[in-house]
Amino acid sequence: MLAMEFIRAHPDQVRRAAALKGEEAPVDQLLEVDRRWREMTAAAETSRAEQNALSKQFGSSREQTLLPRMRELSAQAKALIAQADALSRERDELLLQIPNVFHETVPIGATADDNVVVREWGTQPSFGFTVRTHYDIGEALGIMDFERAARVAGSRFAFLKGEGARLERAMVQFMLDLHTREHGYTEVLAPFLVNTAAMFGTGQLPKFGDDAFRVQGRDLWLIPTAEVPVTNLHREEMLDAAQLPLNYVAYSPCFRSEAGSAGKDTRGYIRLHQFSKVELVKLVEPDASLGALEELTGQAEEVLRRLGLHYRVLSMCTGDMGFGQYKKYDLEAWAPGLGRYLEVSSCSVFSDFQARRANLRYRPGPGESPRYLHTLNGSALALTRTLDCVLETYQQPDGSVTVPDALRSYLPGVDYLRGGV
Repeated sequence: MLAMEFIRAHPDQVRRAAALKGEEAPVDQLLEVDRRWREMTAAAETSRAEQNALSKQFGSSREQTLLPRMRELSAQAKALIAQADALSRERDELLLQIPNVFHETVPIGATADDNVVVREWGTQPSFGFTVRTHYDIGEALGIMDFERAARVAGSRFAFLKGEGARLERAMVQFMLDLHTREHGYTEVLAPFLVNTAAMFGTGQLPKFGDDAFRVQGRDLWLIPTAEVPVTNLHREEMLDAAQLPLNYVAYSPCFRSEAGSAGKDTRGYIRLHQFSKVELVKLVEPDASLGALEELTGQAEEVLRRLGLHYRVLSMCTGDMGFGQYKKYDLEAWAPGLGRYLEVSSCSVFSDFQARRANLRYRPGPGESPRYLHTLNGSALALTRTLDCVLETYQQPDGSVTVPDALRSYLPGVDYLRGGV
């Protein structure tokens, strides 16, 4: 969340950011509640001060006529404090509804059409035969099964079988090895369920509660992304500057109800209720966060380059960026069978927006005042859509799929997917 001091000082900037992000933010209501809270708090402090002065006078004089006024001031202060506490709770709830502001380099726009392509890598592959979609390839090879998954779990689920399951596992291992051995990340195997506080910490709640799965009768949520547990790893801690930056990578399944995506990508291995991701999370000092975003994005891109997938990087506009992001890049890989790009990663910096929610702080130096960290995260990569692009990019006229060179050491003896185990 934003600092209340920032909102007081820059209300027009906060209103503008909310409007350009398409968010209905109660900025004016928040400022009014904050004004009343400050007024009530000041009145309570005045009553307390007068009460304390009379108490001191009574202690030296034992003047009984002072007692009625002392009792009156005590009751008055208690009532004012209770009102101030209620206003403080209301203010905190309103603060959670205010989106983050954005960096000056973020493109202004309302929809995905206003996103800006900042670079591309490779070229769209050409084929001397009619290309097929990943789901046609997967079903023909017997490595994807949507019909049986629907019987077991309902729509928007899939079975990967045999070479399909091995291919996704190989991609996970490849990504984790790349990020830990070459990019300097520490691997984390995080809980796949988290409490409400963790969901609030990264901004999934209260805004995105309908898109998450909750365990009935328990304060537990299935994680929508490993960003949630990993960003909260150091919540309520005081880190030293010498420990920063902290770079974590985590594989996890992800669970999303996709309540806000009805009717989108209902066919194939694209938008599922359960999917896997390798997630990168960075905790850095504020001055380093924009540079860290460029670094993180480049590390996600390296996965696509080594897989030999044509992709592009988009700078996301204000209206397509999200509630908590300060700046965001999307990586989209080309899916030849579908004839379009698929989003395989979002790389974001949040400034101190998440850190304030999760109380992630560090001390710049001995004796210095604590500061909030800046948080970043990005998929490197989302497995479902990356796998789709691999199948469609490397498909062969005989129906087989060539295994990318980067994955062959993880699939020993398998140069082509031909179906079976």
